[in-house]
Amino acid sequence: MAAPFKNIAITGANGSVGKVVLKALLDAGNFNITVLRRNNSSSTFPDSVKVVDVDFDSVDSLTAALAGQDVVVSTVGSEGLNNEQKKLVDAAVAAGVKRFLPSEYGCDLSNELAAKLPVFAHKIEVEKYLEEKAKTTPLTYTYVYSGPFLDWGLQYDFIFKSTGSKPDLYDGGDTAFSTSTLETVAQAVVAILSKPEETKNRAVRFQSVVTTQNQLLKLAKEIEPERVWQPQAVKLDDITRVADERLAKGLYDIQTFAPYILRAVNDSRYSPTFKNLDNELLGLKQLTEAELKEIVKASLNN
Repeated sequence: MAAPFKNIAITGANGSVGKVVLKALLDAGNFNITVLRRNNSSSTFPDSVKVVDVDFDSVDSLTAALAGQDVVVSTVGSEGLNNEQKKLVDAAVAAGVKRFLPSEYGCDLSNELAAKLPVFAHKIEVEKYLEEKAKTTPLTYTYVYSGPFLDWGLQYDFIFKSTGSKPDLYDGGDTAFSTSTLETVAQAVVAILSKPEETKNRAVRFQSVVTTQNQLLKLAKEIEPERVWQPQAVKLDDITRVADERLAKGLYDIQTFAPYILRAVNDSRYSPTFKNLDNELLGLKQLTEAELKEIVKASLNN
């Protein structure tokens, strides 16, 4: 059996996901962490972390930075999902890295409908690239599928819009979907690195809870009954039609791409509720309704 990984390089460590993942890796206490920081970045990190400034457009720069690393954990944002990650993969191969965790985190892209959504095109391309490399080199991979981020999605009015007390309910709001807190995502990454064989060359699926928009609305009403909640009925077909029109005009922004993610989360044909969970393998507990209610309470916006 392969030994647990020790030397971990992380990219995107100052982002919403990266910050939480970096902290979990440090708190685990059994990894040597190297942060790959973009040249000229002003981001700062704990003294216990080795920071290497790199040119993310240069495979040679990345390869030098990855010397001696066992794993690359990518948490880059949308701007780095395609060519930047491919260069990271090439550098990982050249440096002899053993495992690559691409910045997937979210919907289950093994679903054929989800895989065809324009918002996931770069992620699918990187997955295919990794799978080809794994056939001809020692590099292995793990896809981390968490569902949409629960706490982040509440805070930023994405999975449930509480601002203005007028939440959008997509196609009735009754579609059940798997969702995970950022902390659960981080703990999953730590567990994956401790179980090399069990997580090799496959997708790992986990969740903090399964919920619906209507359940979140019910909890919000219990938490703040004095608010006049006025849910708005929204059709996924309508918002994705507008997204298609924007895409045809070459408008590549969050306004264009968000509706596709909302489709993947709120349309049961897109496998938003995970089957064959890896929670037990990764040692991840699921939330009770009381714990979910506390997260909703902490994340409600006025």
